[in-house]
Amino acid sequence: MGNAESNAYRNHLSRFLPEEQSDVDGVFDTLSGSSSSAAAKNGKAMKKTVTLEALKAYMREPLPEQMTVRLYNGMRSIDLTGKSSAPSDHIAKEQFVIFMSNLLKGNADEKISIIMRMISTTEGPVKGKEIQEFTEDLIKSVVHVLSYRKELKGWNLENTRDSAGGVKALSSQLLSELKLADGTKAVSPQLMEMDFDRSVIEDWVYRVPQISAFLSVVIRQGLHVLHSLPDQTKDIVNLVPGCKGIKGRIVSLFDIPSVIYINSHLPAELQHKWRLLFSSKLHGESFSQLCAHIVNKGPCIVILKDVDGFIFGGFASHSWEVKPQFQGDNRCFLFSVFPSLAVYTYTGYNDHYMYLNHGQQTMPNGLGMGGQHDYFGLWVDSDYGKGHSKAKPRCTTYNSPQLSAKENFTLDALEVWAVGDMPESAETKGKKSILDVDPEAQALLEMTGKSRHSEGLREPLEDEDDDN
Repeated sequence: MGNAESNAYRNHLSRFLPEEQSDVDGVFDTLSGSSSSAAAKNGKAMKKTVTLEALKAYMREPLPEQMTVRLYNGMRSIDLTGKSSAPSDHIAKEQFVIFMSNLLKGNADEKISIIMRMISTTEGPVKGKEIQEFTEDLIKSVVHVLSYRKELKGWNLENTRDSAGGVKALSSQLLSELKLADGTKAVSPQLMEMDFDRSVIEDWVYRVPQISAFLSVVIRQGLHVLHSLPDQTKDIVNLVPGCKGIKGRIVSLFDIPSVIYINSHLPAELQHKWRLLFSSKLHGESFSQLCAHIVNKGPCIVILKDVDGFIFGGFASHSWEVKPQFQGDNRCFLFSVFPSLAVYTYTGYNDHYMYLNHGQQTMPNGLGMGGQHDYFGLWVDSDYGKGHSKAKPRCTTYNSPQLSAKENFTLDALEVWAVGDMPESAETKGKKSILDVDPEAQALLEMTGKSRHSEGLREPLEDEDDDN
């Protein structure tokens, strides 16, 4: 290796802390062990290298084979000589280190050459279909490796929807961010056959942080390298939130890819933990039960499925309170999980972020987000089981389309998840009945001598002690 190459290699090496360097060295030595021992038998003093077979053997269980091949193609694409000769089948130590340095520590410009070769081994532009296959492989590999390494933090493939549909939905969502050279977005049917050059892919990787984050997880967890060192925390610590409260045979309406995507849109301080507050499968199909479980519990995610199979919901940035006024702030958003995955943020048109009302005659009773009374972006009626998502052409508050299959829908299932740490006031406030917020109704009941049946709705605050 010449001086210039040697300096470049040293620069890449210097990005790693001493303990990280020894971690990278250790993995390379393990991977190259089989290749070098074969060479030793032939009496050759060969430089240590890594073969595709060694990589496949090492990552047979943690990663799907197609991702292992993509990683290998990325490693061998690194040109150490500057002569653009055909890549060798053997990965040298320098290639391995530069691959790690660029993908784990580099900027979009440094990552792009490797990513282009991971998408396609052919030089030049890549097809939309090839980008789609790479993105789906990448997401599938993240789910697979986090499950294999037991890093899903309470989520698993049994207590969530099948991830196959979620992989395709998240891939489509990330691909929708591809911009053509003229700045316009490619339309889905045309996208598959279109050619995308290096600059377009570089722009995409720069603007879609999930690509780099997912590659980092696949490399760290797949190769089991740098996975426990402080540097990795920003990549993975809040990629998947901790999950509390799923019990027994309950299967969430979320799949792992949609949890990752929706979580990435939450305020950073809320991304570390989700706690199931209400599930219609667990707590019954009752609006009173819903209110009793979600009032004053801090920021929440509401997700529901209609009888046609559409899955959608919203993020409420504040504790839900039963009152006939709109509440929340501009951090609230609506989202769709199926048939497509998307997040719809506030437009600034109005402040109709979130609304919860119950037991009043003069104002609508139900849970709503966005739009206006009788024309919500998302509405669950207090007459439990009915709802609507009205948006012609779009919801004024969130610019969301109609989220349900039919404008007026029938509810199949509903969940509410508290996100982030539980507010200190929640323990005392959480013990309040929904009647506590309506003193008039309470006084009326006491005057007639009737007991407060809603007392039966109170439940011990299970799981909250376990969270700490």
